[in-house]
Amino acid sequence: MCAERQQVHDMDHDGPSGTQSVDRALMLLLTIARHSAEGISLSGLVTSSGLNKATVRRLVLALMRAGMVAQDDQSRLYHLGDQAQVLGHVAAQRPGLARLAGESVMRLARDVGDAALLSVRRGASSLCLLREDGAFPIRTHALVPGQSHPLGVGAGSLAMLAALPERERADVMAANEAVLARSFPRYAPHLPALVAETAARGYALNPGLVFEDSWGMGVALRHPDGRLAGALSLAAVASRMREDRRPELLERLRAEAARIERKLAQAAPRQGG
Repeated sequence: MCAERQQVHDMDHDGPSGTQSVDRALMLLLTIARHSAEGISLSGLVTSSGLNKATVRRLVLALMRAGMVAQDDQSRLYHLGDQAQVLGHVAAQRPGLARLAGESVMRLARDVGDAALLSVRRGASSLCLLREDGAFPIRTHALVPGQSHPLGVGAGSLAMLAALPERERADVMAANEAVLARSFPRYAPHLPALVAETAARGYALNPGLVFEDSWGMGVALRHPDGRLAGALSLAAVASRMREDRRPELLERLRAEAARIERKLAQAAPRQGG
């Protein structure tokens, strides 16, 4: 079972049915968003969510009535609806992290030739907001926009977890213990050591522990008041993140992170006013 699906199953399992329905509908909406270009079938949603067919159909129909999801008349595949696109457009007008960091993500990917990513924390999870691929033809697709992992899984996610206060960090790791053991059994035993190493050196390095041969390097982003804002990271095959290349990658990563943080500082008075 994938981590995202298991987390939704774990959340509020015995809670009010209304809350559980919202959690499930949002999970389906995120799944449809990740497949919006090519579309996804009802059976695909059933498989990815682990929910039964009747539940998926009921929730998707509710999303369609709200304009968040549309179904192609010929292929019968689901895509994001007009209302979801309107909300995306409205959100893009705010001086949020994705908008402020977009130029840095593109420049980083162009300069290093590998994938650059922007992620944010969502409770005990991390969510990928942006991804830009570099020119190098061999790529790793371990993380794509709209995808979430337990906080700590992957370089950007690990950088965010390590940047939290120690008590909060421990709470997150405890909350994710079960899903990590189930969905990331090869990664979970290494997480405490990875967090400690990341906190000590100021950047995260994932040496292919989530997906074999998929390496990552990440740094945390902070608001002017020190609060965690997100993470900027690089993803590449192992040969592109060999030890002698890491100092150059880290220098470029930190330079773009500093640019993003300056933009956050400049935007802060406008957001607060």
